[in-house]
Amino acid sequence: MPDQLDAPPTDTGERHRVPALGLDATLDLPGLLADHLRTAGDETVRQALASGQTIRRGHGYSVRITAPLALHRAALEQSAALANAGPTERKAHRVYAARVTAVQATRLHPS
Repeated sequence: MPDQLDAPPTDTGERHRVPALGLDATLDLPGLLADHLRTAGDETVRQALASGQTIRRGHGYSVRITAPLALHRAALEQSAALANAGPTERKAHRVYAARVTAVQATRLHPS
């Protein structure tokens, strides 16, 4: 017990100043990107897609994924090839990129 009293405190308050980037974010991944990532994505992204909820949207669908923001960024990077594909694939990539960017902005600059 005396050794514990001589040790400096380990909690310096730093964790309260760091933005909460590790928290989960729930985002809708467009179906075109989901289809691409099911074959071209890494194992972590494929598992997140399998655990996501499919939501019908008009003619297509989205997959609602609750995962850390880092996984959403990884999915966005892995689907970057679609940014140079046809117009619907480009739009799907652009929409998802906007969603990820919006969550990042709110995490870094909470109002």
